[in-house]
Order: sequence, then structure tokens, then C-alpha cells
Amino acid sequence: MEQMSLFDDRTMHMSAPLASRLRPESFADFVGQEHLLGEGKMLRQLIERDQISSMIFWGPPGVGKTTLAGIIAGQTKANFINFSAVTSGIKEIKEVMQQAENSRKMGIRTVLFVDEIHRFNKAQQDAFLPFVEKGSILLIGATTENPSFEVNAALLSRCKVFVLKALEEKDLVRLLDNAISNPKGFGNQSIHITKQQIEAVARVADGDARMALNTLEMVVLNGDIGSDSSITVTDEGMEQCINRKSLLYDKNGEEHYNLISALHKSMRNSDPDAAVYWMQRMLEGGENPLYIARRLIRFASEDVGMADSNALQVAVAAYQACHFNGMPECDVNLTHAVVYLSMAPKSNALYEACEETKKDIRTGRAEPVPLQIRNAPTKLMTELDYGKGYEYAHNYENKLTKMQCLPDALAERRYYRPTMQGEEAKVRKRLDEIRVWKSGDE
Repeated sequence: MEQMSLFDDRTMHMSAPLASRLRPESFADFVGQEHLLGEGKMLRQLIERDQISSMIFWGPPGVGKTTLAGIIAGQTKANFINFSAVTSGIKEIKEVMQQAENSRKMGIRTVLFVDEIHRFNKAQQDAFLPFVEKGSILLIGATTENPSFEVNAALLSRCKVFVLKALEEKDLVRLLDNAISNPKGFGNQSIHITKQQIEAVARVADGDARMALNTLEMVVLNGDIGSDSSITVTDEGMEQCINRKSLLYDKNGEEHYNLISALHKSMRNSDPDAAVYWMQRMLEGGENPLYIARRLIRFASEDVGMADSNALQVAVAAYQACHFNGMPECDVNLTHAVVYLSMAPKSNALYEACEETKKDIRTGRAEPVPLQIRNAPTKLMTELDYGKGYEYAHNYENKLTKMQCLPDALAERRYYRPTMQGEEAKVRKRLDEIRVWKSGDE
């Protein structure tokens, strides 16, 4: 029975996902993150000397956050507890904290690794705080989300944040080559795969080691089996397995905001090539096209404005087209709008006018409406001089009057300052003429 148990364990290990079988257990096998783990780098020294403090590993999926925790577990003389934010709640936290407190009283440190710490709510994160403060635990959190937004400020201030980067293609190629030759991977099999095919798998993984290994496993398992039981990876099989990149994109996470920021700033910089690229990245990642269309409508007024008022019409039309067509047909409608907005003359005068008026409203007193532009629907209001002195512009030759419409305290304020860009140059000329006429310096 014992032999059968051992055989079962080995069989279960070899049937585990490739990424799990090849998880590094030491720095010698770890790939990437040279800025943190290269010879002489701070994080590596802290781990090797077993002098770690509370820290957070922040980076995209598949870059080694959990693997680093495993290496720490193998290096530290402290109790190491692996804790998942997905399956644990306040009750489990309190139980682990009590264990850690008991160990502390006996002079034993506890290192607590919390995977996906961003999934804990504020109350759950708060439960860690007193134990971190008095040293009952050394907390190591792993997150794909920006800890500035997802980790409580009090907890974050007690942790050193280490930023892990997406792996470079050369790192992934090294990882994949090892998977082919390592007995824990495909080393005990005869696998025929070309350098170009390895590089293609690395390229499609977008810096994610787990995705690279999962893709490799898929293409190998779908390879042609020879009479000698060897496996040959074919280009046709590769195409079926990697016909569409699974791009890193979390519609609720930081990458969502990074990409929409890239789109806005590319259009603002009149770079249609970059703008279309970032827009397509969002669509390929599964973004709702109506969200992109709404952002284009905002951009049309914020960054183009009166320099080309047709921009707003184009953006609204793109939104309607997305609503009617849906994906994938509406991608060209969005491209139309993105290129138009990129190439349109730019003016942020409307945006500046909005922001300056909001600032005055929020920081100043609530100025009363001048009597001359108040409505007087009742006799009492008329007796109180509501509407007295009102000048109906259409009754005047130039459709203009010198009546003051701003409150007295703001009478000289100028919120809208048109630029000389595109059609707004005509607006500026017209407004300058109006202001000169109203000032009486005709």
C-alpha cells in the first residue's frame, strides 16, 4: 500500500500543470526580476540573510510573486504560513494571528504570505494591522493591483513595496527551453520544437511565465506523435493554440486606466498610429466598445472643443455606431473617430473654463443672481425689482447689449479664453470684438 501511495504521488505530480511542476525553489532557477534579485540587490540579500521585513510584491500575473514567497519559505527559520485572500475570512485571520502571537511569546517569528491581498476588504486588512505593529507577524502580500488603491494606508505604510516587472522575451525563452529539457517538464520525452516556435510562444505570453508554460504545454500535447512516441510541434498546431493573444487587461484594474490614459494622451498628441494601437489593445482585452466611445465623446469637448465642433458630432456618431453594430464590426467606427480626434486641431479652452468656474463656485460664496436677469413671474418679485433693467438682445441692432450677466464680485472674470487653433480662431475674433464693444472702446 505504501508503494502504491508513492506511485500515486508521483503520478499526481506529473499530471499537475507544467507551470506548477517547474515552479523554482531557489534563486538558481528563478528567471527575471534582476533589478530586485540580481547579485548584491537588496531584496535578494534580505532573503538570503533571513532579514526580511513586512513587504508587498506588486506586479502583473505570472512574474514570480508567489514563487518568491516560496523561496522565502525555504530560506527563513521562521514559521511560514501561506494564506489565500480568496478562501479566507476574518475568522481564519484571527485564528492565524493567535497562533502567531503564541509563537512570538516563545521567541519564534511568523512569516505570513497573503496571496491576492487586494481581495481582502478594509475590515479584513485592519485585522492584520495590530499584529504587524507589535511584530507578531511579518506580512508578505502579493497583488496584481496598485497597492496605493487596494491596501489600507496604515498597513501599506508598514510594508516595503517591491515592484515586479513583466518578464522579457529572452527570460521566457530561457524558461521554455528549461521546460523542454527538465525531467520535471518534458525532459523525459522526445520533443521536436524549433527555436522560432519557442520564441513565438514567448512572444504571445506578454511577459507572463505561467501563460508561457501553459501555452507550451498546450502546443506540445497537440503535437504530432511519431511511431517512436516522439512529439513534433507543428506550425498548424501552434496556430490553433495561439491564434489570439490573451492580453493582460483587467477592466477594473490599473491596466484599464493605463490603457485609456495612453489612448487619450496619444490623441492629444495628434498621434493616430499610437491612438489606434491603444484603442485596439483595449478591444482585444475585452473592453466594452461603448466605454471607449464615451471617453471619445468626453475627449471631443475637453481636448478639441471649439477648434473643431464637428469632433463632438463624430464622437457621438461613433457611440451610436457601436450601439447599433456591436463587436467586432464597430471597431472600424471607433477607429474612424479616434483618427479624426487625433488629427483635429486641439483646444482645451472649454475644459479650462469648466475647471475655473468650478473652482470659483467651490471656494467662493454663492453669489446672488443679478436682479436684471432674474425672472419675475409674480407681482411681489416685480415689486422687488426682479428683471428690472433687463435688455432683450434681439431688440438691438447687433443682437448685443452691455447688460452685466455675471455677479458683481465676478464681473471682470474671464473663464473662456479661446485659442487660435482651427475654427476657434474665428470664435476668438468674434469674442474679442464683442468684449471691446461691451467695454465701450469702440
